[in-house]
Parts: sequence; C-alpha cells; structure tokens
Amino acid sequence: MLEIFGAAKTPGETFNRRKLMQAGGLSLFGLTTPGFLKAKEQSSKRYPGKAKSVILFNLLGGPSHMDMFDMKPQAPAEIRGEFKPIATSLPGLQICEHLPNTAKWMHKTSLIRTITHNHNSHNPLPILTGYTDGNPAALSPDPNDPPDVGAVCQYLGIGPRNVPGAVCLPCYPGWGEGHRRPGPYGGFLGRQYDPVFSFCDPTFASEPKIKHYDPVLAIGDPFMPGLGNAVDMPAHRFENRKSLLTRLDLAYRKQVESASHINLDRHQQRAFELLTSSKTREAFDLSKEPEALRERYGRNLFGSSMLVARRLVEAGVPFISVHQEIFKHYGHSYDMHENNFGMLKNFNLPMLDKLLPALLQDLEERGLLDSTLVIVMGEMGRSPRVNGKAGREHWPQCGFSLLAGGGTKQGTVFGTTDKEAGYPVDHPVRPCDLIATIYHLLGIDPHTLIHDRIGRPFPIARGGDPVQGVIA
Repeated sequence: MLEIFGAAKTPGETFNRRKLMQAGGLSLFGLTTPGFLKAKEQSSKRYPGKAKSVILFNLLGGPSHMDMFDMKPQAPAEIRGEFKPIATSLPGLQICEHLPNTAKWMHKTSLIRTITHNHNSHNPLPILTGYTDGNPAALSPDPNDPPDVGAVCQYLGIGPRNVPGAVCLPCYPGWGEGHRRPGPYGGFLGRQYDPVFSFCDPTFASEPKIKHYDPVLAIGDPFMPGLGNAVDMPAHRFENRKSLLTRLDLAYRKQVESASHINLDRHQQRAFELLTSSKTREAFDLSKEPEALRERYGRNLFGSSMLVARRLVEAGVPFISVHQEIFKHYGHSYDMHENNFGMLKNFNLPMLDKLLPALLQDLEERGLLDSTLVIVMGEMGRSPRVNGKAGREHWPQCGFSLLAGGGTKQGTVFGTTDKEAGYPVDHPVRPCDLIATIYHLLGIDPHTLIHDRIGRPFPIARGGDPVQGVIA
C-alpha cells in the first residue's frame, strides 16, 4: 500500500522506487494497474455525441412511479394512493403535488414511463450496465459482472487525462447496510476501471457534513476522501489538507528529478501524474461555492453530493453516479414496504424537489445543461396496490426514468402504462435500451464489442437499442 499522508516524515525522506511503482497500481482513481492508461489510449468508433458528461441519480430502493410521475387519479383508492396530481410546465402532463418545483421543469425533460425488467433486486446493476441476468440476491460485485457505463468510458479513453473517468457519490451502494451492491464497477474489465468512490458521514443533522478522512488517504481501496466544506474544518485540519497537496507536489517534483522516475514506463508515470493532479480533489471542495447556492441544493448529504457532481462535470468527468443510499436514520430510502406516503411526503419528495431543480438550473446558467445528461430513476418501481401497512412492494415490471439535457428531446413523455401503472401498454424500455441511449448520447456506438476475461465478445449495451423517442 502506498503511504501518501500518514505519520510525519523526516525532512529528507522521499518516495522510494518500490512505493512509486505501487503508484502505478494505485486505486485512488480506480487504478490497479497502469493498464488503465494504456486503455485510455485506445480508440473506439465514435460519432459526435451531445453529452460530454452524465449525472445519474439513483433513487435506491425503488421509487413509487404511480405516486410521482405516473399517477392514476381515476383508479380505486387502494391503487391511486393518497397524493393528488398537479399540472406541470408541459401541457397535459401531471405529476405529484409534492413535486411543485420539478413540475416547472417538465417542459425540458424526457419522461420514460415504461422501464421494465425482471431483476427484483436493489442492486443498481441493471441501470448501470443494462444487465438483468445476474443473481438478484448478490450482495457483492462479481469479477465476472459486466462493466458499468463509467468503466466503459474509462476503457475507451473518454474524458480528460487528468481526471478519473467515473466517480460514485456519496459512497458505494450498500455501504449503509454493510455490504457492496453490484453495479458501479469495472467488472470483467478489471478493478482499474472502477470509479472513484467517496466516503461519507451519514449524520443527517440540519447541516450534515460529509466526513473527511484526512490526515490519511484511504489508498487501499478506490475511495476518494473529501466532499467536505473546508470552511467547517478546524484550522489545523485545513492546514493538514494544504500540507497534503504540498507533500504530493514535493514528492512528485523530487521523483521527476530522480533516476528511478526515468526508469518507470510512461504509463506508470502517467498514473502518478494523475494522482498528483489537484483538478479532481478541488472539485470536492464545496467551500468554493456561494452559501446561497449550497442552500438552493439543500444542506444535506445528497444535495451536497449533487453539487459536487456538478463540479465534477466542470472538471470534465464523463460519468458521475449519485446513489441515495439506505441509512438507518433515513429509514429505507425509497424501499418503502410501509409508510410509503409519509416517507415520500415528509422527506424523499421535498429533497428531490429541491436538489433536482437546483441542479438543472445551475447547469443551465453555466451553459452546461445541453452537454450534460441528467438521469433520475431507481432500480425498479413499486406495486400498484397499497398494502396493509400503507406501503408498496417491489415491482420491477414497471418504473420510470426522467432525463434532461445532454441531447434529449425536451417536453416528451415516452410510453404509456395500464390503468393501474402496473405494466407498459406500449413502448416498453429495457435497462439495456436505456444504457444504449446513454452511450448513444455520449457518442459511443452502443453495439461496440469488448471482451470478457476469456476473450468472448460482449456488447457494451447488452444488445439494447437507443430509445429514439427521447433523443433530440
């Protein structure tokens, strides 16, 4: 393990060759071998894509589509639930009364109402890879899993050389429950294509802070410390943070001047240069943002994560996923087998209705919405019938995906469901079709073949086809 910022070093101490060689296998940016850099030099058949970056907000647990974006006010009470629909900025479209701010943006979105599959699991594997054939009960990623969109972006060398190809916020899915859910990984391409993961502090006070892991960088796993507000840091910790940058820069300059650096191959050198670049780390520093903007996003874990996501877009990161992780204090996120309406009304929908319009407005004001694909969805929908505990059960047969920016068609509703929002009536969209749409908007041929560990060809979108009805 490469020690970057641990106990105090003696003035004359520098990185030895062994430690620097390990930097070539560094996993801070998902780098386990310098092969990452070789892969970034590969070319793929691409065409001009409108989207340069993707932000995917995963409403982990399975959001209730008929209580949010596909309401059925004429259905019986045990189907329609407790909420009423309201008009939106898109004529003829109604959504939930508890999403009034989102309603003002619907004329700029594409709403898919017919996401359907049979993978009954909270794992985000299908919505990140298009793959629905795996074990739904798996609670850890398998090295033979297919790679997610971020991994493929890195494999194909998309994005600037001095930032990672993918970042996962505010933590890996499953962290709040004590395991790793399959999905956001390099899969059979290797861990060098994992995203950067952040750690977080799930303390949801009025202004929760995402925990710093200084003065030690967690290098043993691909996790990025940060996401904090330097203004809230005690002076000595802020100095430690500056000290980290100083030591990294000093170590790199000394190594560049040494013979051992010359002996490294160019891919190992690039791995070290990527580590020492401050561009990604600066994107995690929310102290640079105005207080009014932080309030607009919401001073909570996911509002802060979404603001970091916007900063990562500015840094040029191609794929950012934000997962509304299940934590004890927040109940079960969108996995509401009971108290569905109370959780939606009192927490989930107000938070979504704050941070999503804030993100869209922020991107638009900065001229980034046209080049940034924003996706909001969960891994499944919820059952049409309300159960005896005022909850809804798992329902992968039907769910929604809300898209904006990045080359999507504005003011579009794609697909219709039956009178109970239980099944698609027309235009069913599989996860692989959604993934193909993402690749298409990024300018990547969704039928591009990569090869698994034993050399078998593997289509990156699992045979899906772009959903032309939502593409401008």
